[in-house]
Amino acid sequence: MALLNASPILAAPGGSFLLESRTPAEIFTPEDLNEEQRQIAATAMRFAREEILPAMAAVEAKQPGAMAALLRKAAELGFTAVDVPEEFGGMGMDKITSTLITDHISVLASFSTAFGAHIGIATLPLVWYGTTDQKKRYLPKLATCEWIGAYGLSEASSGSDAMNIRTRATLSLDGAHYILNGEKQWITNCGTAGLYTVFAKIDGENFTAFLIERDTPGLAVGAEERKLGIRGSSTCPLVLQDCKIPKENLLGEAGKGHHIAFNVLNMGRREACSWAHDSLRQRTPRLRQSHRRDGPHSAQDFRLRSPPLRC
Repeated sequence: MALLNASPILAAPGGSFLLESRTPAEIFTPEDLNEEQRQIAATAMRFAREEILPAMAAVEAKQPGAMAALLRKAAELGFTAVDVPEEFGGMGMDKITSTLITDHISVLASFSTAFGAHIGIATLPLVWYGTTDQKKRYLPKLATCEWIGAYGLSEASSGSDAMNIRTRATLSLDGAHYILNGEKQWITNCGTAGLYTVFAKIDGENFTAFLIERDTPGLAVGAEERKLGIRGSSTCPLVLQDCKIPKENLLGEAGKGHHIAFNVLNMGRREACSWAHDSLRQRTPRLRQSHRRDGPHSAQDFRLRSPPLRC
């Protein structure tokens, strides 16, 4: 259920605090957390300690079902439903609570990547841009991790230049379906997902988002990438060959898919800061201990002395 105790702190808009004078009351700090938020953070920490870390070897070895099982355990505690409105099976909580969960659950990079992609770039497009019918069909499944979500934007020829995608969508002659052709690359959760948010250009021109279910004819998942780090999260190509989807699965407006793609990625970057915060929390005690033992040393020394973080 939604938080009842809203924070009295009025946050400064955007990054304006960098350029303008602000009062302490406008800056949200951990001391401003209410009791419910503190309890949720403690639950996330306990989940990380008791569920994620013991499963680390299985996740990193990509044992079948290990990551999906861990995500569904997180869903049982409501962690994957925080940003989903209550009327669609979620908890409708605030961004502070969502950030707390992401922060305290981020003890294993592979899990953080899969979890963050699911609750962020795979779920928020529907929350923000979906029709009521689309939300009713898909959000309850995403909120419970009955279906894991994936986000298909990048292509071999358009990694950073997202607007240059080549995946093409064509409206069928009867006007009832879109037919998609193309290939997406480096898609997180691709091997385990039940729903994909995929971006294509209608008639090669209008950049648009589509919702595609896993069992749709013409959709195929490629082989898992062999990565140097974050090995436990699924990363695969997604191949679309005459993939036929109902026209009702167009997300948002035709030709306005860039609004969805970039707004959701911006929120994903905010979530990534939460992942990094836990890594910093892991390293800080080591730095303090090293400083007490060996005295001051350079950042280069610290990098060489410190044991690697779990990736």
